Amino acid sequence: MTATATKLHGVSTESISIKPPAHPTYDLKAVIKLALAEDAGNRGDITCMATIPADMEVEAYFLAKEDGIIAGIALAEMVFNDVDPALKVEWSKQDGDSVHKGLQFGKVHGRAHNVVVAERVVLNFMQRMSGIATLTKRNERLTGPCFFKAMADAAYPAHILETRKTAPGLRLVDKWAVLIGGGRNHRMGLFDMVMIKDNHISVAGGVTNALKSVDTYLEQNKLQMGVEIETRTLKEVNEVLDYASRTKTSLTRIMLDNMVVPLSNGGVDVSMLLEAVKLINGTFETEASGNVTLETVHNIGQTGRCIDTFGESSRHLPEDRYRACTPSRKAYKASVASVPFLLLSVDSANDLSATIL
Repeated sequence: MTATATKLHGVSTESISIKPPAHPTYDLKAVIKLALAEDAGNRGDITCMATIPADMEVEAYFLAKEDGIIAGIALAEMVFNDVDPALKVEWSKQDGDSVHKGLQFGKVHGRAHNVVVAERVVLNFMQRMSGIATLTKRNERLTGPCFFKAMADAAYPAHILETRKTAPGLRLVDKWAVLIGGGRNHRMGLFDMVMIKDNHISVAGGVTNALKSVDTYLEQNKLQMGVEIETRTLKEVNEVLDYASRTKTSLTRIMLDNMVVPLSNGGVDVSMLLEAVKLINGTFETEASGNVTLETVHNIGQTGRCIDTFGESSRHLPEDRYRACTPSRKAYKASVASVPFLLLSVDSANDLSATIL
């Protein structure tokens, strides 16, 4: 296992069509065990043990309840394997495929007790991941509202990525679902990119001191990674550029915070943003942060500058953070929150056609 590989103890990744993102410490097997343990408690499924013969075998089917993008198939196989390696699982679809309402796309055969124990954990993972993948996928054939697609279309040719606003303990699962839906990942966590925000700058004693400290730390520890710094005024932008002109730096991106001002007519005043971008002149990637909504993202996106927004909400998407950026002189990144939007759910039934709840 490499330093950045994700731990998949005992699970082969050769058959996984879309592999999970890399993480140096995330143990997916442990997450599965925790999910099973919180469901089973200290007694296991007492209802199943009381009502279903221990030696009974069943065949359960996966049925799509809505149109969408299926995700979590590879993870489902890991869960079934952990509960009972003897369970036989078959799929007619793979992660990232489209499914339509009523489609039977998989089945599992084996001891009823073990199928039922695994079922709810499998469905919880698949419902969440399929919701994220469906939300991420830009597919004209999918029906129903999709706020993500509206944001992406408005900001075109922006790329949309997710943020770190994921469910605690499920970050890799959520980010994996984004990849399955055809999206792109932003930084995984605090360890793989430096982001110098206003609080870091204040504690360090200013922009120059913060940058100098980061450069020294990375050099001393022989680390190479992206470095971004937040600026709130043109004075701070000039200070960053002055430092970079005099010093070899690891800086890769400058965030331009709250330099987009909304207007009463629904437009935006981007004069300060454009002035900052003019000063930077393509030397670094640029990211505009704040006051970006579905109504303003198109105008800002057409400037060719990176866009970041907070506080935007929608009845279609229960989250408040989106990012987008348009390719300019350098390859920019952007993000959209990875949250569950349960367009897709799954039921299973035994060989007697009785639904297992």
